[in-house]
Amino acid sequence: MPPAAPTDRPTDLRAPPAHIDQTVSDFDGVTFHISTPETKTQILVSLQIRCFKELVQYGAEEVLQREYGQYVVTPENGYDFSVLVDLENLPAEKEERDELIHKISLLKRNAMAAPFEHAYSEYYKLKEAASQYTSEEAPQGVREGGDVMAIHYRDEEAIYVKASHDRVTVIFSTIFREETDRVFGKCCVGDPPLELQGVPGVSSTTNGEIGYVTFVLFPRHLTPQRMPDVISHIQTFRDYFHYHIKASKAYIHSRMRRRTADFLQVLRRARPENEEKERKTASGRTFRVQGA
Repeated sequence: MPPAAPTDRPTDLRAPPAHIDQTVSDFDGVTFHISTPETKTQILVSLQIRCFKELVQYGAEEVLQREYGQYVVTPENGYDFSVLVDLENLPAEKEERDELIHKISLLKRNAMAAPFEHAYSEYYKLKEAASQYTSEEAPQGVREGGDVMAIHYRDEEAIYVKASHDRVTVIFSTIFREETDRVFGKCCVGDPPLELQGVPGVSSTTNGEIGYVTFVLFPRHLTPQRMPDVISHIQTFRDYFHYHIKASKAYIHSRMRRRTADFLQVLRRARPENEEKERKTASGRTFRVQGA
């Protein structure tokens, strides 16, 4: 068999760079802008998040600088944080390039991680200080723990984080706009916990519209090895919680429709094929009509 004829197909099958200008909305009112403002080989990824000023107070800029380093640039106008990736100056190893892509996909996660990492750091300090005293002798500052950090990441909703010498407490406030959502929410939400006494903006659950969910992270959750996964998982609780409320309502409605359809089928089967119908004349006399 003669050898195959050579083809003109290029050995590099990668598509050439293209112009990009995409705005993407994420959960919690977060907006991303992915663009190539100057050249097709330089991709600018920008993040806009409603609570960024609060996150900066707890070290967000330091966390983002640590994660993105040389890729950090002056934030794009209207956005809080930007990174610039030069396609002509990417890491040589594929694993490093994949890691860069993974990190950029975690822009929101890493920005929101700042108060949690701050709480971890406070916990380590308070734990070390508490180890020098008995529970009765510990100073008031050690017993009470750190200040409550409030992150108002949604309209009328917030995450509150407080570090103590033996735990980190994370409290979510959430709004139930619909009456049926409040019914579902009553099973696992309650009034503001004691940790939020005196915190500005905290409202009580007077009509069930506002609820509070508390998570307690114990020492087994607070190790440096488990910190990244714990922070990633706990950030998504609010969206995960409301998603399951909506999914439960959809499931119940589907079961109700199915049960109604079954009842209607039973009624149709119970109806005689040749039903006798009784009718009345204007004078009040009755007569029967066969069929129909």
